[in-house]
Parts: sequence; structure tokens; C-alpha cells
Amino acid sequence: MSFTAIAWTPLCVGITVVGLVLSYLAFRRRGLAAGLRATAWSLLPLAALLTGILETLWNVVSTLVSFVTRLVLSPMVWTGIVLAGLSVLLFVVSGALRGRAVTRDRKGSTAADASTAAPTGAPAAAPAGKAKPVERSAQPAAADDFSDIEDLLRKRGID
Repeated sequence: MSFTAIAWTPLCVGITVVGLVLSYLAFRRRGLAAGLRATAWSLLPLAALLTGILETLWNVVSTLVSFVTRLVLSPMVWTGIVLAGLSVLLFVVSGALRGRAVTRDRKGSTAADASTAAPTGAPAAAPAGKAKPVERSAQPAAADDFSDIEDLLRKRGID
């Protein structure tokens, strides 16, 4: 059914008039606030018709209904939904496998570094291709916190 097939003007005017009568009754029985709120609701159907919003709402609802009926009744659409779900599942599984591979590589390199450490506390030989660790001075930890910053400031000429 199309939008123009329905006589919207008498329908909206009728709803507005009935609403205004009920608004008057609400005003008399429940007070000014209830009457004003009911009046506001009563004016909306006629306002929607006059501004063109009613036709827009009709088109939106009509499109949604046709989409849902096409979705429910079409095997092609369900095939597309299944394929989209399969795609999402494959993304999740590949991300989990990738995360496990990264974790395994990190654990493997940590185990390799630990196996090369000298048992006497002497510095371990660096594995091939890796840089040697920077040795810290024997200063107390509190003084060491700011020594790096002080060195940078001196290099920049800031005292």
C-alpha cells in the first residue's frame, strides 16, 4: 500500500480533534499539567502531516517491513548472513591463533635468555644478534632515578 492510497488529512485531523477533547477532560480531572501534556500529544499527528514527517515515517517503516520480510523469507539473504557469520568466526579464530603465536615466541625467547645466564651471577653472554644490556652504575636507586634526567639536561645545556 502506498502513502497516497490512504486519506491522511481526515485521519490526522480526526486524531487531533479526539485528542483535544481528551486533553480537555484531562485538564478538568487531573489539572493543568496533564491537560497541557495531552494537548501536546494531540497536536503531533496533524503537525507530522503538515510538515511532511508523516510521509517520511511511512517510507522508513515501509522499507523496514519490506527488508524484514525479504530477510525472513529469502534463502539468498540467509546464505549471506551465514557467510558473514563465518567470516566473523574466521577473524576471531585467526586473531586468537595469532595471539598464541606471539605469546609462544615471547615465552620461547625468555626461556632461551634464561638458559644462557651464568649461575655465578656474572653477566651472561648476549645471544647472537642481540645488543648487550646496558650496565647500571652502583649508585643507590633514589639517586639513579634522576641521574638520567640530569644527564639529558646537561647535554642540552640546561643546568
